[in-house]
Amino acid sequence: MTRLAMAVLIFLTLAAGFTGGVWWFAYTSALTQMADRGRSDLSLASDRLVSQLQQYRELAVLMADHPTLVAALHDEVGVAAAQALLLRTADKTGTLNLHVVSADGTVLASSDPTTQLAPLNRGGKPSFQRAMQGALGGHHERIDGVAGRAFIFSAPVFGDLGTVIGVVDVDVNIWAVESAWLGDPQAIYFTDELGVVFVSNRTEMLFRARADAVAHPPGVLAQFGYEDAILRPFISYRQKMRGPHEIWQIDGGPYLPARALHLTQPLPLIDMTGQLLLDIRPAERIAALQAMVAAAVALIFGGSLFLLSQRRRALTARLELEAAAKAQLEQRVAARTRELSDANRALRHEVIERKEAETALKRAQLDLVQAGKLSALGKMSAGLSHELNQPLMAIQSFAENGTLFLERGAPDKAAQNLSRISDLGRRMGRIIKNLRAFAKQENEPMTDVDLAAVVEAVLEMSEGRIAQSDVAVDWARPKAAMLVRGGEVRLQQVVLNLVTNALDAMEGRADKRLILSLDHDGTIVRLRVRDTGPGIAEPEKIFDPFYSTKEVGRSEGMGLGLSISYGLVQSFGGIIRGRNHDGGGAVFTVELTRAGLEEAA
Repeated sequence: MTRLAMAVLIFLTLAAGFTGGVWWFAYTSALTQMADRGRSDLSLASDRLVSQLQQYRELAVLMADHPTLVAALHDEVGVAAAQALLLRTADKTGTLNLHVVSADGTVLASSDPTTQLAPLNRGGKPSFQRAMQGALGGHHERIDGVAGRAFIFSAPVFGDLGTVIGVVDVDVNIWAVESAWLGDPQAIYFTDELGVVFVSNRTEMLFRARADAVAHPPGVLAQFGYEDAILRPFISYRQKMRGPHEIWQIDGGPYLPARALHLTQPLPLIDMTGQLLLDIRPAERIAALQAMVAAAVALIFGGSLFLLSQRRRALTARLELEAAAKAQLEQRVAARTRELSDANRALRHEVIERKEAETALKRAQLDLVQAGKLSALGKMSAGLSHELNQPLMAIQSFAENGTLFLERGAPDKAAQNLSRISDLGRRMGRIIKNLRAFAKQENEPMTDVDLAAVVEAVLEMSEGRIAQSDVAVDWARPKAAMLVRGGEVRLQQVVLNLVTNALDAMEGRADKRLILSLDHDGTIVRLRVRDTGPGIAEPEKIFDPFYSTKEVGRSEGMGLGLSISYGLVQSFGGIIRGRNHDGGGAVFTVELTRAGLEEAA
């Protein structure tokens, strides 16, 4: 035998052992899981049977103390009342039969006295004999008729002297008890102390008995009503042990599993043993599938090893050829690495230069924005001087008048002048505060800004020039706050630029009206600034840098105001548009995202 054949034979032996081990482990594990579930199902079925029978046992105890039934044992006159009571009770509880039995075993009253199912004398029943001893008796037996089987509970009836004067028997129809669980998938049956199947969810199992049950004396069988019944032999089976599990191979017809896991549970309360036959085919299928998978894995592993060994020999030859190529490749890689290192250094230098250029560009843009604000302040200087000079002249006049009023002994009028001086001082402070805020560099991040307050501040700063230019302002501040995302100073610069352009456009016009409106549609806030000037000659170019419609020499502007405003609005995530209005003049619209919806509501 060659070396390769020997290796294949050893591998197949190991694979077979591995597959068998996997099958045994999977099979016993599946049987253990099935046994756990089966014990739970058997315990549930046993508890269900015992609990249902316990209800009738309690009924027997309860009826034994009923005065009507006690009276029937003392006087024949009370038999009719007792019989009516037993009939009503049987109809309400679903009991097969209720009897009042005297101490000698004679049935005095019954829920169905005309039936032939119950004998006239029940003295020979084990439950009756147990009840006559003063204890609760229980007994099961085969009976004739549709019911076929009955479970009897006998409760003693005590007299005045504490002696047993009779018995109340409750006959339970076993068919009615077990009919609720005939459809259970597992084969469950209950055997009595003789080994006879008395209760089952498989009718073919009823009255099957082991060989030792038939060997009992006829008198013992007669106590259970088996004298007329043909005790069928128990199902044919062969028993095997799979670890701790008992496996039956059954020849019991189409409704019993061919191979089943056998489980038992004693029920001492009713002197029976619960037994369950659980089909083990699912466990066999699981074990077979896992064994097949294990065999496939072993074969794949072996085939892979064989292929790898073949490839290893081929690779050994290839490696020798590739060694020389590898050395040559390493030389090329080293040369290419040097080239890439040089290129990387050049690229880093270029990135540094670009970052410096970008930083310089941003600084220039900030300086340009600040220069635009200072330019706007320069244009408003004359109006601002008027706005500040007028309150100063008024303060001087009110101060002189206040001094005269004090000298004349009129403090009330002097107080009025002082109050007016205070109002004028606050107005001047507000104007200076707006100018200082507008002139400073704003580096704070975007926040929630009331756009209506921004418009108010711009109109207050431009009040002098508006009055000087004799422009009528149409503006109604909204009642609710119009909060948008942006920077307050930068928004003031945008609005001031639009207002200043509108005032410049209306110079020399007869009709001078500045119309401002503010509205929203839920998520977008729109500010519209309209003038009554000549309009826009080329609307598509108005936001281009250094583009201006003003005549040369009439303005100090460089055509950067709208371009700067366009960039500021875009930085806030908004849009600015300009067009000619149908009623004449130009209208600029600024759209910004609304913020603080809950606070505004």
